[in-house]
Amino acid sequence: MEKASHLSVIVDLSPTQWHLSAQTSNQYPLSIETFLSQLLAFLNAHIASKHENSLVVFGALPGKSVLLYSSTELLSDDVPSLDANSYLPFKLVDSTVVQRIMNEFDAIGELEEEPSCALVGAVTKALCYINRITHPSSTTAGVAEDPSIVHDPRILILSVSPDLSSSYIPIMNAIFSAQKLALTIDVCKVYGPDTVFLQQAAHLTNGSYIYLERRDALLQYLIMSFLSPTSIRKILAVPKQDKIDFRAACFCHKNIVDIGFVCSVCLSIFCQPLPVCSTCRTKFPINTLKRLNAARP
Repeated sequence: MEKASHLSVIVDLSPTQWHLSAQTSNQYPLSIETFLSQLLAFLNAHIASKHENSLVVFGALPGKSVLLYSSTELLSDDVPSLDANSYLPFKLVDSTVVQRIMNEFDAIGELEEEPSCALVGAVTKALCYINRITHPSSTTAGVAEDPSIVHDPRILILSVSPDLSSSYIPIMNAIFSAQKLALTIDVCKVYGPDTVFLQQAAHLTNGSYIYLERRDALLQYLIMSFLSPTSIRKILAVPKQDKIDFRAACFCHKNIVDIGFVCSVCLSIFCQPLPVCSTCRTKFPINTLKRLNAARP
């Protein structure tokens, strides 16, 4: 019997980037309203695939990340009224996600300078959530296996913001944690340039990175590429990235570098040779520094 699947969706909700995405000067403009309508259809499709499937949605907002919806716990007392023309789980997802996003946008207000989007915080919360639901309490040991226990967790990131070089170390730590949990990170780049770090996240966790060339076909991309669980992808031709950018960010200036200098003790990366490693305080010989400076392009 097919096992239950868990999907954690992380939605990038940067107001500035979504404003730019909706500009009519773009070849394929995509507003936040159109995006949400197609995203909700995808979330409903995941729930409809199997009754035991679970879903959680996190929002990455400027300076913070929030839980928007969870199928395992009720986040609000405002349960939508019963409607004979709609399926209650679908209506619960739609109303909860939209209402909480609108509340968060109203709380942001007008900012003189928008903080960076807390994407790493949302990924970390998703990892903690998956770790909690995939490791039931020890009191259930020896009990017959429950089909609702998640066996196929994965994370889907919907990104519109560019790379933030200062988040290199946290995102790499999150990737290593995902590898430990044996879960897949999929990435859909909805708007903006390719993100180096999310490309690496998808590659290192055996996930799929898709850059939307036709944003008016978002729902088709989501269903064809990200609806199937990882256990079924072995027999499907799921598209993946042709090339991966493996550049890293230096620890000193947080810049993405093509050529870096690595500390031989703690493996910290720097954009130029330093006499003392700022991470582990290791001192390097003067002759070595001269040789490395002479070899710089």
